[in-house]
Amino acid sequence: MLVYQDLLTGDELLSDSFPYRELENGVLWEVDGKWVVQGAVDVDIGANPSAEGGEDEGVDDQAVKVVDIVDTFRLQEQPAFDKKQFVTFIKRYIKNLTAKLEPEKAEEFKKGIEGATKFLLGKLKDLQFA
Repeated sequence: MLVYQDLLTGDELLSDSFPYRELENGVLWEVDGKWVVQGAVDVDIGANPSAEGGEDEGVDDQAVKVVDIVDTFRLQEQPAFDKKQFVTFIKRYIKNLTAKLEPEKAEEFKKGIEGATKFLLGKLKDLQFA
């Protein structure tokens, strides 16, 4: 299994066990995540405690829905960006990431990131950041 890490932080972001597609000439990856339920789940076994003279104490349901990728890699969801905040963030990200890349990769990245940024700006309200 391949595990992909963030070049800036070293954090694990993704593994090849999650289906993904390359977009914008490989500058972006679109990953298929799923909502999963974690924690206690109330299971109805058909018993009727009120008919038997008992009280229905129920279950303290601690179940939560999470995106499997976010949970697996312990990512922290970030508040949504507005357009101005996103542009500020992406400029800083590009600058920091370009400094970490080899010169040939940096040039390739700079060519593809403009189209990728436009693509993301068009979908900004539909994105979840982690």
